[in-house]
Amino acid sequence: MNADDSTNKKYVLIAATLGSFLAPFMGSAVIVALPSIGAELEMGAVSLTWVATSYLLASTIFLVPFGRLADIYGRKKVFTTGIVLYTLATLLCALSYSATQLILFRVAQGMGSAMVFGTGVAILSSAFPVGERGSALGIHVAAIYLGLSLGPFIGGILTEHFGWRSLFAANVPLGLFVISLIVWKVKGEWATAKGETFDLTGSVIYGLMLVAVMYGFSLLPSIPGAGFVLLGLLALVAFIRWETRIESPVLDIELFRTSPIFAFSNLAALINYSATFGVSFLLSLYLQYIKGLSPQDAGLILVCQPVVQATFSPLAGRLSDKYEPRLMASAGMALTTVGLSGFALLSNETPLTFIIIGLVLFGFGFALFSSPNTNAVMSSVDKKSFGVASATLATMRQIGMMLSMGITMLLFALYIGRGEITPETHDLFLKSAKVAFTVFACLCFGGIFASLARGKVR
Repeated sequence: MNADDSTNKKYVLIAATLGSFLAPFMGSAVIVALPSIGAELEMGAVSLTWVATSYLLASTIFLVPFGRLADIYGRKKVFTTGIVLYTLATLLCALSYSATQLILFRVAQGMGSAMVFGTGVAILSSAFPVGERGSALGIHVAAIYLGLSLGPFIGGILTEHFGWRSLFAANVPLGLFVISLIVWKVKGEWATAKGETFDLTGSVIYGLMLVAVMYGFSLLPSIPGAGFVLLGLLALVAFIRWETRIESPVLDIELFRTSPIFAFSNLAALINYSATFGVSFLLSLYLQYIKGLSPQDAGLILVCQPVVQATFSPLAGRLSDKYEPRLMASAGMALTTVGLSGFALLSNETPLTFIIIGLVLFGFGFALFSSPNTNAVMSSVDKKSFGVASATLATMRQIGMMLSMGITMLLFALYIGRGEITPETHDLFLKSAKVAFTVFACLCFGGIFASLARGKVR
């Protein structure tokens, strides 16, 4: 495809942007609905986290393999397949009548999302030249945050008035629209690694590694839980050794060795999402269990953070085309650390104004970090590696999200146990949330230095 074809670039941007909107919208909406889901399906505190974690785990397992397949067989082809699978799985989630069914269909959603997120940034990077890429990626990131913004707001309203199943049903028409757009309007294909082989063995090791670590987290602090985490770490060593020995790896380890910008930008993303993803989950439960708010009112408060993110992400993306991304991203992580430190002080009497101010600060810091960091990653690799670079960055994001939920699961198990969250355990829930926010603030503070260490992009 000719990158100067402005009409096609427009449709590429719309399709990739809408595709990137779907998953975060659903994720943030589901978080608001978790108490309602737990009540209907009789799910405990730890099992509730699997409604979010099962999706994240599946998405993380398949992001890098699907990114590699997209480079070999075509990014548009993989993107389209992902939207179809995601939309079908979303419909099945709406029809679920047991916790097991819901979690299984969330896994299918995660697989579809992996195809979309593993290719979306790569398609944009292929279609837009360097001078325009930051703006396009800024719009793409803004769509993610817009999804996060509308999720709690619309999700709270739908859950309160129509039940939690309506959240999934509402996503289906948009998915069908994206499918029609990518099929009928986006021309051309991108397969810059056509003819190369796919590393199935490495993909299997990679998937087993992630499953072992996350399942182990869910069993901690038991001995079997520690055993699964150790098994996952051993699989990580085996995966790295395998990837450095084969000709066409699913994940090019050399990118981390030869490009400090690529390595430290991905590390910064991993730390940032490890420190931030669990925030909305914990605050949603806090606002509904401790403050007694309805899903709709809780959603209205949580919407503050992603609204700020969506507002400032395009600006941050444009500025990162002109100014040094590492300084902007590092400043963003510093602001996020301040916001997290404030949440560690929550109590039964904390005014809602304090929470709103913290969310605004948190959202602004996130906006300053994400778009410049994404631009730094995609600008540090050759076009041939856009698919793997895009999928690697998305994988760092997803692994960070999983670690964030893993930390939350562990603290719930330690403080609350595996039963449901009831008025008798509200104090224990509050203690676990405060410890989690403290851990997250420390992680984010360390991430500032990882962000600064990447060096100059330009």
